Amino acid sequence: MSRTTVSYTDNRIYEFTPALEPAYTAADGESLTVETVDSLEGAIQKDTDRLQSIPDEVNAATGPITVAGATPGDVLRVDIEAIRVTEDRGRVVTAPAFGLQQDAADIEHPFTRMTPIDGDTVEFGDVAVPIQPVIGTIGVAPAADSYSTLVPHDHGGNLDTTDMTAGTTAYFPVFQDGAMLAMGDAKAAMADGEMCGTGVEIGTEIDITLDVVSDPTVSLDRPLVETDAAWKTIASAETMEVAATLANRDLMTLLEAMHDWETTEAYLFSSLVGGLEISQVVDPLVTVRNAVPMEYLDDPFGTA
Repeated sequence: MSRTTVSYTDNRIYEFTPALEPAYTAADGESLTVETVDSLEGAIQKDTDRLQSIPDEVNAATGPITVAGATPGDVLRVDIEAIRVTEDRGRVVTAPAFGLQQDAADIEHPFTRMTPIDGDTVEFGDVAVPIQPVIGTIGVAPAADSYSTLVPHDHGGNLDTTDMTAGTTAYFPVFQDGAMLAMGDAKAAMADGEMCGTGVEIGTEIDITLDVVSDPTVSLDRPLVETDAAWKTIASAETMEVAATLANRDLMTLLEAMHDWETTEAYLFSSLVGGLEISQVVDPLVTVRNAVPMEYLDDPFGTA
């Protein structure tokens, strides 16, 4: 399959805004390869390099990619087909005033551990961790406000969600003509929560196919991800409780539409089969997803 490559070199943003200018125009249904750079753009190269503070420009997102025919109210489908690491080592860092344990006196801030790549594993000292690449930042142009690529919100952004990986499909609400998709901040490995504030930050090549879902049966307010086993709503907010409430409300909306249920019925059922999962707890907003197994929810957009 012939693919156009969109490179971060001349096509990157540090802020998702309502008025983004496209770096590339993709046809509906087009397959692309997106090159990304590590979140610190090569600034950390050895263990003695330390991140004294979070840069003003961080998490460079390659794009934006405008998708022909996408208009507000549509849904952008992003099939994530493959993610390949493009460096022979990654980096995990701490930074002052950043991360889950940022106030802990027994943890060094800043600190760096370089992580060599050895075949299919990341080497952390004498421990080998399987490479499972994840897209940390992925989103579209927002409806009104602007958001740094460090911030997650309804448009997506810095979701740091482990389900944004090869073999899954992400769905985003379209707020602006063309959707304006951008992505970056990839990791060779990352745990749910991303506790220290980073995963194994690394450059990647990402193969995707883009499709526009026009006049969707179910409207989408926030990102949604489809795995082999589940549909997962994704929400970000200032607190875990608010993010969880939003993710569950989005799940209820899908259940109502698919089963022709009243809101209270969907609420009850969400308590039987939904599964709250933590994406990340370290960005300016926290991100939660709510999973419902495939057996209980058909494709809400009829794209399968």
